[in-house]
Amino acid sequence: MVRDVSLYVTVPSFFRCPISLDVMKSPVSLCTGVTYDRTSIQRWLDSGNNTCPATMQVLKSKELVPNRTLQRLIQIWSDSVQTQNGTRVESAANSAVTKEEAEALVKEMRAQKEKIDHLSKLICFAKESEENCEFLARFDGFVEMLVGFLDGDKDVNFLERVVRVFVMILNKVGDYKALRLLILKQNNDASHECLSSLLHVLRQGRSVNSRVGVIKIIEAITLDAESKQILSEKEGFLLELVKLTSLEKDPSLIEASLSCLAAISVSKRVKIKLINLKIIGELRKLLTEGQKASVSIIEKALKLLEMVASFREGRAEFCNDAACVEAVMNKVLKVSSQATEHAVMILWSACYLFRDRVAQDAVVKSNGLTKILLLMQSNCSPGVRQMSGDLLKIFRVTSMSNSCLSSYDTKTTHIMPF
Repeated sequence: MVRDVSLYVTVPSFFRCPISLDVMKSPVSLCTGVTYDRTSIQRWLDSGNNTCPATMQVLKSKELVPNRTLQRLIQIWSDSVQTQNGTRVESAANSAVTKEEAEALVKEMRAQKEKIDHLSKLICFAKESEENCEFLARFDGFVEMLVGFLDGDKDVNFLERVVRVFVMILNKVGDYKALRLLILKQNNDASHECLSSLLHVLRQGRSVNSRVGVIKIIEAITLDAESKQILSEKEGFLLELVKLTSLEKDPSLIEASLSCLAAISVSKRVKIKLINLKIIGELRKLLTEGQKASVSIIEKALKLLEMVASFREGRAEFCNDAACVEAVMNKVLKVSSQATEHAVMILWSACYLFRDRVAQDAVVKSNGLTKILLLMQSNCSPGVRQMSGDLLKIFRVTSMSNSCLSSYDTKTTHIMPF
């Protein structure tokens, strides 16, 4: 049956939820002033997040305040559209699907009927409740069917819907080991197809949510060294993740990419690949130019920098970038206790453990000695206090050496004949 194009109407952007992109049926506002649909933002908060998804600001309060004015505007607009044009606004409320209907949709999809439309309906079904998400996750063969869709189809619109459903039920799947085996099938070209499809969405996806969704799926299946190796060796995958850490990208993409890179970058082999992809330069930009970067992004950037600077090649790259060393020093005591811990670990490794003179000079230049003294007087962890003490010893010795050299040069100058 051909669908009448008149059924589609232009929806004002501020009527759409920033998370689901659907017309809001119960708009509520956070303390940041951003309004979301209640179901979407509640799911975000219930997942353990403490930031505003749109601004990435840390929430001082998680109270949800109903936006009555916007709700009335949406209702007036919806009534007006239906009255004047006889059209129907497609929203979660108008797309309600029962469990019996969801079951029928899955069976029809297995028979290769109306896959893309059925996925859209299942998305609406899953958005209604956590119970519906669990119903789909536990439905016999449903997860396997979604993985099967990744094996062959390369239409990005369809793949984005597959990813969206996947992410909605991801927390309900339970057995990530089984999911890992499905997506990363050993000795089977299908695994390359699945990863190629996910990489295709990561590169070409039109929705930020779907691209973040791909990263969440990837992170969920990186359970062991073998899976991390497979992912890191997929051509173009690490490069795309590094690109997504750029300041020009959406904050949620930056944060998800940093988290995934940290999860994968365990072996020296992967870290060297990241060094060659200029990850330290990208991290420096986040730390120096990302004034609006969230606390979480800064913490994750420092954590990843700590990981890649933990071996010789990475440490050399970091120490030779004085601006990066200064940027790390400047984050001490300015972001969070976790950020300070990562920063101190990086500086301790470069300046104390390996006595890199370039790094030491960069720290001194950024008033590092004063900050280390302040840090030792703060309520920091025992580990941070110990590393700070080690750094203090190094800089005092360096300062005394420089002072002695300066004094010697002065005396030598006075006894030199004209």
